[in-house]
Amino acid sequence: MSNIEKLFAGKKKRVLNVYCTAGFPELNSTLPVMRSLQKYGADLIEIGMPYSDPLADGPVIQASSTQALANGMSIPVLFSQLKDLRKEINLPVLLMGYMNPILQYGFERFCADAKSVGVDGLILPDLPIHEFELEYGPIIKKNELDFIFLVTPETAEHRVRKLDRLSSGFLYAVSSSSTTGKGKNISDQTGYFRKLAAWNLKNPILVGFGISNKQSFEDACEFTNGAIIGTAYIKALEVSKDIDQTTKVFLNGILG
Repeated sequence: MSNIEKLFAGKKKRVLNVYCTAGFPELNSTLPVMRSLQKYGADLIEIGMPYSDPLADGPVIQASSTQALANGMSIPVLFSQLKDLRKEINLPVLLMGYMNPILQYGFERFCADAKSVGVDGLILPDLPIHEFELEYGPIIKKNELDFIFLVTPETAEHRVRKLDRLSSGFLYAVSSSSTTGKGKNISDQTGYFRKLAAWNLKNPILVGFGISNKQSFEDACEFTNGAIIGTAYIKALEVSKDIDQTTKVFLNGILG
C-alpha cells in the first residue's frame, strides 16, 4: 500500500489535508510550514507549486503563488528544499500544480524527482483524462505516485466512477464548481456528499473548496472521509509573525 492508502486504512473519518503554497510566505518557509502542520494534527500535506495562471485557485491562493514566485520559488528550488523531507516529515505529501511548468521541467523527470524526495502523490487539475490514460498515467504509476482526480456536484455518475477508477489514494470532491475559497456553504451540499457516499466508490473521499473553520470541517466530514483546507490557512499565514504559533492556533481551531 502507498502511504496515502495506509493513512486511510488506519483512519476512516475526519482526515485533514492542509494545503500550503511552496515558498510562502518566505522562500524558505516550505519546510517550517510542513513541520508545524505535522506537529499540530494535519494528516496529509498538500504543497501547491506556484504558477502564474492557476485555473482552480481563488484570489488568496493566487496571491500566495504570486508572492512565492517573486520570492524565487520554482520546481527545482522546491525539490532542493524537499531533498531531506523524509528525515523529519512522516505524513503523506502531495504536490498540487499545473501541467505547463511541469512539462517545461520534463514530466518524466518531474515524477522521478518527486519520488526520489519522498512525495507520495500528485494533484494536477488541468491534466485531461484522455492524456492521463494515454501518456502520463503510466509514468506516474511507474514512479509509484498516487494520482488524485477532482469531481464536482455537476460531474455525472458515470464520469465520477471513471475518475474514481483512475484515481488512487483518494478522490477530491470539489464542494462546488468554483475556485478555491469561493465554495457554497458546505452545509448546503450534504445531498451531494450523500450521493457520493451511496455510490460506494473505490477511493476514500476528501472534500475541498470552502472548508474554513471547525463547523465547515465537521459538515464536510459527516458523509465523507475528511476535508481539505487551503485558503483559510493561507490567509492565516499572510499575517503571521510566527509560523509555528499561527499553525497551532489555526489547527486547534479546526480540530479542537
